[in-house]
Amino acid sequence: MSGPDAETKMQFVYHLRARGVTDTRVLAAMEEIDRGQFVRGIFAGRAYEDMPLPIACGQTISQPSVVGLMTQALKLTGRDKVLEIGTGSGYQAAVLSKLARRVYTLDRHARLVREAQAVFDGLNLVNITAMTADGSRGLEEQAPFDRIIVTAAAEDPPGPLLAQLKIGGIMVVPVGQSDTVQTLIRVRRSETGYEYDEIRPVRFVPLLEGLGRDG
Repeated sequence: MSGPDAETKMQFVYHLRARGVTDTRVLAAMEEIDRGQFVRGIFAGRAYEDMPLPIACGQTISQPSVVGLMTQALKLTGRDKVLEIGTGSGYQAAVLSKLARRVYTLDRHARLVREAQAVFDGLNLVNITAMTADGSRGLEEQAPFDRIIVTAAAEDPPGPLLAQLKIGGIMVVPVGQSDTVQTLIRVRRSETGYEYDEIRPVRFVPLLEGLGRDG
């Protein structure tokens, strides 16, 4: 599959910058990871537009500027072990893989994990471990994590995930009680507790417990 032409790629990066993605390492990673690899079917032609798109299992692939802002908010060092909750298409994990030492990504839908893994294999992204699991519980056997990113909205930052964050670690999570009013929150864990700051309004699918019913 051929990637975007130079003009499309330039426009893609321009839109990211215009919406506040200014970290040069994040921009370089998003330029390198072709979003078109993660969008299938009738929406494939819109892969380079700054908009969320439907994927299988009633989920979405986030709009690129939100992926960029969330990645930027993590302040990755290149040495981090990252947990992602909500693999979806795999696009966010692929971007993270260029900026982190190791990425663990969980999704409750086995089909999404299988399809994302196939793309990771095709792109030779060997530092991603994708698993079908209840993301609301995190991944205790690999904790603690330097960074945690949640791509589904919870009413509050989930307790099990906060507990799996390293001292000095950062979690980025959309928080809100409805699907219309949500805020992207950055949580920093310190020796004495958790500090929160708001990044921007967002809209995400809800964080659900349990596994999906797909095969």
